[in-house]
Amino acid sequence: MKPFISILILLVGGFSLGLTPPSPANIHINWVSMEEAGDLAVTTGKKIIVDVYTSWCGWCKRMDRDSYEHDAVVRYINENYIAVKFNAEQKEDVTLGGKTFKFVPNGRRGYHELAATMLQGKMSYPSTVFIDEKLQRLTTVPGYLGPVDLLGVLTFFGDDVHKSGKDVNVYLKEFKEKVSQTGTGK
Repeated sequence: MKPFISILILLVGGFSLGLTPPSPANIHINWVSMEEAGDLAVTTGKKIIVDVYTSWCGWCKRMDRDSYEHDAVVRYINENYIAVKFNAEQKEDVTLGGKTFKFVPNGRRGYHELAATMLQGKMSYPSTVFIDEKLQRLTTVPGYLGPVDLLGVLTFFGDDVHKSGKDVNVYLKEFKEKVSQTGTGK
């Protein structure tokens, strides 16, 4: 329960006037490569969050600005996750678990095999992928997530609420209600 209270306290400052403040200039998410994340998950026991994006995606840029720069989100991710920012159209190969994933030319742009695997062929940007410490995909959340929604999903998996059998949508509704009751919601 302590992490939830500290998250609410961090949100109070950010949402009390309907603002979503960026994180201070010296605090950023510690993004690593997919290969590094795989190694770190095994050694640290932390889950992985993957921000799957493209360079042309406007909603991806908005989520970067609104959510991935929000103080409470930055702090929660850095404390509880290994974070990966993955361009779904990158041309560089990625090797994980002895398998090499490559860029596949297709039409004007193409796609990366790893993005297609993580998104189960549903190429939607932005998408947020949650992977457990054993490198098994927990879920993919397609679309833009504002700071409160993202923080709710982060805590659902980061605090292992998903293991209780609780439905993520029920949890998110309760999470938003608690944030709203403290006068921090939008």
